[in-house]
Amino acid sequence: MHGRALAQQHPAEVQELRVERSEDGLYLSAVLQFTLPELVEDALQKGIPMFFVAQAQVLRERWYWSDREVAAANRYLRLSYQPLTRKWRLSIASTPFNQTGLGVVLGQNFDDLAEALSVMRRFSHWKIADASAIEAGAKHTLRFRFQLDLSQLPRPFQIGAVGHSGWNLQLERSLHFVPEAGP
Repeated sequence: MHGRALAQQHPAEVQELRVERSEDGLYLSAVLQFTLPELVEDALQKGIPMFFVAQAQVLRERWYWSDREVAAANRYLRLSYQPLTRKWRLSIASTPFNQTGLGVVLGQNFDDLAEALSVMRRFSHWKIADASAIEAGAKHTLRFRFQLDLSQLPRPFQIGAVGHSGWNLQLERSLHFVPEAGP
């Protein structure tokens, strides 16, 4: 099925979003549904890596003032294609790839794009907050966002991508929850 027809049949959305509290923190699990925009897929096929960011923000609801952020976590993904080896590589890190320094980067190789996207679409047991940041019995809101990170693209692509809908990939969803005391 053609990519554009598939995108219309299955809109980009966060299909499943869950939080789980354990004794050491708050964990997020999510299942995303999206297809890559044509321009993004074309750039990937030419060997240009694409960057994505997943953001989780936990807010403590307050009746007397605006909600207070109690935790935030980011996960950065870099998807690339090596035309010579015909392999796809997905790298996942907790800091942006354009920053220098030591950081933990997990990488996996795939034979085709569908396999790599399947892994990108699932977040499982991602720690987004320490236990001390979450108040039992209080109303909280989780804001989850997944998007193409244009800031990490090479400069010529950043200039060409601004305001161009062919580079747009953004999914968002919020979840209200009241954590119980201790697991």
